[in-house]
Amino acid sequence: MSDSSSTTLSGLRLRLDQIGSRLDVANDQREIDDLERRSLEPGFWEDATRAQKVMRHLGQLRNRVETFSSLGTQIDDLADLTELAAGDAELQAEIERDRKSVEEKLDALEIELAMSGPYDANEAILVVHSGEGGIDAQDFAEMLARMYIRWADKKGYKVEILDRTDGEEAGVKDLSLSISGPYAYGYLKSEAGPHRLVRLSPFDSQHRRHTAFSLVEVIPEIESDSEVDLNPDDVRVDTYRASGAGGQHVNKTSSAIRLTHMPSGIVVTCQNERSQMQNKETAFKILRARLLELKLSAEADERSRLKGDRIAAGFGSRIRSYVLQPYTMVTDHRTDVSVPDAQGVLDGNLDPFINGYLQHQIGVEEPA
Repeated sequence: MSDSSSTTLSGLRLRLDQIGSRLDVANDQREIDDLERRSLEPGFWEDATRAQKVMRHLGQLRNRVETFSSLGTQIDDLADLTELAAGDAELQAEIERDRKSVEEKLDALEIELAMSGPYDANEAILVVHSGEGGIDAQDFAEMLARMYIRWADKKGYKVEILDRTDGEEAGVKDLSLSISGPYAYGYLKSEAGPHRLVRLSPFDSQHRRHTAFSLVEVIPEIESDSEVDLNPDDVRVDTYRASGAGGQHVNKTSSAIRLTHMPSGIVVTCQNERSQMQNKETAFKILRARLLELKLSAEADERSRLKGDRIAAGFGSRIRSYVLQPYTMVTDHRTDVSVPDAQGVLDGNLDPFINGYLQHQIGVEEPA
């Protein structure tokens, strides 16, 4: 085995050992055994929603344990092959391909480790609000919404527009998306916060450089009222005529829904569907997510208060800048990840930022 090959494989083994110390495979296997027993109990499938959630979690645990075990075997096999590869260029090329494959699987496993929160496996509701910057901010909000839709399409996720409020001249004031796929919330939680755009404004007759802000919210979607304190008697339901695009039916009937949760003051509207019933169902989905967000935020504030590290939120704490003039660069200010291909990012190439954030959360440095 050459010194360089030995060093490389030693590095892969070290990474796998570090992952194993965080994984606690023995505990995962005990949980797998327990969930498998529960799935065979009489009446397990009587509550289909709960059963499906358990089976999804079981599948995720099995996949993680099997991947960890398989990677250990592959690294050992590579070490054995490297001993035999001296002077064999074809075998060395095959080993290099396999080594890169193992490295990519380690990257993916490290990312999955960062998504161990109670809601990370859930689907996500993503809301984009235009902020400071007038028409440019509304246009920027629509650019961001398109970026997330493109990203989700590349991941094979399902995207549904839940609600949309158009700007007077261009763009959107607010736009809500439902994004469905494995770990949708776990990936997208990194996007929450203020985003800043710097460009030559197409809405300025003198074509001067403008700065605009938009705020992104990301909320885990939940399946039932049991996870939040939602009493239907506390919700006032109002109907009104939809004002956006959608044809004569949408504009001439009271199909739009406004929900007001009186204890919290949260107001949710939905007018995107033709049916009042569909709008009401969607509005309650958003309301449940909003109440969960409120609960999680209160818990986070309490932890911050106890640790004494409260930080005021605001546009001054922007998470990412999209600079299109005088140069092109997208920079995440939390992780220092930068991508010069700004148009590629706006076309949905978000993985460098999402992965950088998740690796930053678990203390794994990105390669230079």
